[in-house]
Amino acid sequence: MCDVENASLTTQPWLTIVGLGEDGLAGLGEEAKQAISKARLVFGGARHLALAAPLITGESCPWSSPFETAIDVVVAMAGMPVVVLASGDPFFFGVGVTLSRRIDPTQMRVLPAPSAFSLAAARLGWALQDVVCLSLHGRPLDLLRPHLHGGARILALTSDGDGPAAIAALLRDTGFSASAFTVLEAMSGPQERISLHTAGGFDLVDCHSLNVCAIEVVAGADARVLGLSPGLADDLFEHDGQITKREVRALTISALSPRRGECLWDIGAGAGSIAIEWMLADPSLRAVAIEAHLERAARIGRNARAFGVPDLRIVEGTAPRALVDLAGECRPDAIFVGGGGSEAGVMDAALDALRPGGRLVANAVTTEMEAVLLAAHAAHGGSLTRIDIARASPVGAMTGWRPAMPVTQWVWIKPAPTGSDDVSEDDMGIDVGKTQGEPA
Repeated sequence: MCDVENASLTTQPWLTIVGLGEDGLAGLGEEAKQAISKARLVFGGARHLALAAPLITGESCPWSSPFETAIDVVVAMAGMPVVVLASGDPFFFGVGVTLSRRIDPTQMRVLPAPSAFSLAAARLGWALQDVVCLSLHGRPLDLLRPHLHGGARILALTSDGDGPAAIAALLRDTGFSASAFTVLEAMSGPQERISLHTAGGFDLVDCHSLNVCAIEVVAGADARVLGLSPGLADDLFEHDGQITKREVRALTISALSPRRGECLWDIGAGAGSIAIEWMLADPSLRAVAIEAHLERAARIGRNARAFGVPDLRIVEGTAPRALVDLAGECRPDAIFVGGGGSEAGVMDAALDALRPGGRLVANAVTTEMEAVLLAAHAAHGGSLTRIDIARASPVGAMTGWRPAMPVTQWVWIKPAPTGSDDVSEDDMGIDVGKTQGEPA
């Protein structure tokens, strides 16, 4: 562990974050070189420290595990000349994001290098603003799934040399075998290599651990394409019949009205379709699926991965008991009550947990649940809607309409506390320190 004694505060930037490429010192400007040579401590991965070794005159500090402990050491050095070495652009899925949560940006000087995404776009002649850029470094490959649309261009940074083969396998398994698949390895370094394949014919071995996969998506006839609008086809989900059907689901997501950075509780989640489509609306959205049945809870997890939202939080338990302590983890900006809403205490617990200004949507197909919604509407207001859907189906040699079970939907917006004209940022769940692009 690096020495943190004798740190003295200064009003001048004391931390310099230097972006490095595979070309090492040759790609650095004079300012970055001077910062490294004058630093008392230089933090970085073993590879970065080796690349910068000829300039380092202070102490080299490899990142320790857990990573947060190493960040604590950097923070403790406030006032001393410190350099952190990072890959490419430190604020694009990089360590700069993490450091900025703990250190005032005015105390930092950042000298970025081109990101792996910028280098890949330059090699391929792709317009970066039109490309989906994903860091799959230390993150589930399933995050790729929502972006698999015919004609899309994707740049995916992987974790290691096995990443390209794993991505190619995912593409084959989901009907995108014909997609053009370029692997760009160790860009800007002496081992740089670029090779073109198809996902279905991928056979590259001995990939460099530093690589980016460039995908030009071609959807086959059987491709699993996740549409951009709510109300995805029911048969895309694994379910046992306990699922909010697509037409009702589309209306329900509309009523829940997802907004950036918000959290949803899906109470009685069934197949998890509401929570999953909520999270698909924007990468910043979070959700907790509460489900009492163990088998259904496991099914929700499989659905979440298949739809590319593996971060869906699943709580096995029965409401309202299962809701205890959840608010400290993810206080809901929106709540959907599906299964189990007629059980004693569930609706009251949901109303209490919801943030002021938040939306609650509850659907009823049974008379018992409808009675609960009618009582809630009488007590709290909001809106009631009856949803009646009929589908054409064979009647002998002809066709007729078969009605689905009608759904009663209650929508309610929680008012601000009495005596308050405005809803605070805390009540609305706004986290001004939240930044996308966690370091890999």
